[in-house]
Amino acid sequence: MVDLSEESTTTHAPMSDFVELTPSLLGKSIVRDTDLDRTEINAILDTGIALKRLRHQQISHAWLAGKTLGMIFQHPSSRTRTAFQAGMEQLGGQAIFLGVQDLQLKRGETIEDTAAIFSRYVNGIAVRAADREDLFGLSRGATVPVFNGLTSFDHPIEALSDLMTLKERFGSLQGVRFAYLGDGNNVCHSLMLACAATGVSFSMAGPEAFWPDQGAVEQAKALAAESGGEVVVTDDLEVAVSGANAVYTDVHESMGEQEVAGKLMALAPYRVTAKVMAMAEELAVFMHCLPLHRGQEVEAEVADGPQSIIFDQAENRLHVHKAVLLQVMHDERQGSSVDLASVS
Repeated sequence: MVDLSEESTTTHAPMSDFVELTPSLLGKSIVRDTDLDRTEINAILDTGIALKRLRHQQISHAWLAGKTLGMIFQHPSSRTRTAFQAGMEQLGGQAIFLGVQDLQLKRGETIEDTAAIFSRYVNGIAVRAADREDLFGLSRGATVPVFNGLTSFDHPIEALSDLMTLKERFGSLQGVRFAYLGDGNNVCHSLMLACAATGVSFSMAGPEAFWPDQGAVEQAKALAAESGGEVVVTDDLEVAVSGANAVYTDVHESMGEQEVAGKLMALAPYRVTAKVMAMAEELAVFMHCLPLHRGQEVEAEVADGPQSIIFDQAENRLHVHKAVLLQVMHDERQGSSVDLASVS
């Protein structure tokens, strides 16, 4: 592997010098958090770190030339859509976006038929689904890899981006203590499972009525037992935050969620404030997946303060999405010449 700390004058980087492909990831869908094992997660994170450094050094890495990503989004998106689309184009491929109004689903075509047809045109499909069952149906019908770009239950690739940010900051994931405050929503589910799989100790604090799904908690505890981490779910904010290296929160009302009476009031005590950050480790960082509401789930003093790394997280969405696309979609035959006379 090439030492990326050295300034390079290469204009077109040979992939093998910078990225090691993991065989089990080739052609693999990422639909659930548990679709990836610890080795595969770390391969994606290391690839994302390498791709970030290549981009910052302005070294071309168009290793998916000729590949096309299809994107089917039933919810609005800024970061996830841009990360997939810009990432695919930076890797030399292209992306096609279809919103819910662009599809024949509104005229009765099944999601499985849509997936089967789309698979004939593209090399992978990114999906943001209002209904999680639509994601599963599309995955069943597809013959190309499918990537979960968010459902109401989970957000797995975003969680990988946050792990990359932690790995950059602390050098390793093993032994990192992570506190999540607020709503046990889709982001919480994915972070909990990703942390548990990689040895990060995860503590969630929130009112019991808004704790994460119990099945996801049990899955995470089983993963943590294997990785050397732990999973704690509590209503005690101080228990969760004490000794944490990272304090994380999300919006108190998620996109597409029906209004729940009393929810904002119930979650208000779990707002991240300067006092809360003082309970964590001295060098602890503040994280948020964005968009955020200053004054609601986090004080502006924290969101915009020196401990905040929210924009590092946002940038790393690009690099991890690229890492997923490259690891899953790269074909070792790519770039080889083809004798057209031999093609019947």
